[in-house]
Amino acid sequence: MVPSQFRELGLDDMSKFTHFNPQGEAHMVNIGEKPVTRRQATADGRICMQAETLQLIQRGGNKKGDVLGIARIAGISAAKKTPDLVPLCHPIQITSVEVELEAEEAPPAVYCKATVESVGQTGVEMEALTAVQIALLTVYDMCKAVDRGMTFQTVGLVRKSGGKSGIWERDGQ
Repeated sequence: MVPSQFRELGLDDMSKFTHFNPQGEAHMVNIGEKPVTRRQATADGRICMQAETLQLIQRGGNKKGDVLGIARIAGISAAKKTPDLVPLCHPIQITSVEVELEAEEAPPAVYCKATVESVGQTGVEMEALTAVQIALLTVYDMCKAVDRGMTFQTVGLVRKSGGKSGIWERDGQ
């Protein structure tokens, strides 16, 4: 039976939502019977800013230090801490995290791409998305004194592989 709050939203098939039990209560998915496979996920996004802010980052003139270097470390750390931040994520053994940051001139922005890998029973999409979000949030934190109007844009999953569903790629990739 589908709980009324889901029916009101037009969601009659609860089986599509793996983090809800038949009563509509949130729960952690049991991955105990899933096969161990190599899993990889890539996410990306950007933070848009004033041209002067981007120039400051590129020149290394920020009083707080190397903006992109610190954001890279923040993204790597965030991927490892994802289960502490997202309540229903499983703690997993991450085998690799790569966070790339680059300046984009027009429009002025910092682009971030994170790729996370693991060999396990559940995917690493949340870890890749968390890495991007926190890396970009770190750029904001380090530059907010000169540009509070920075905005986050187009953060999303680019690609995932492994597990039962195999390979998925965002359209246009």
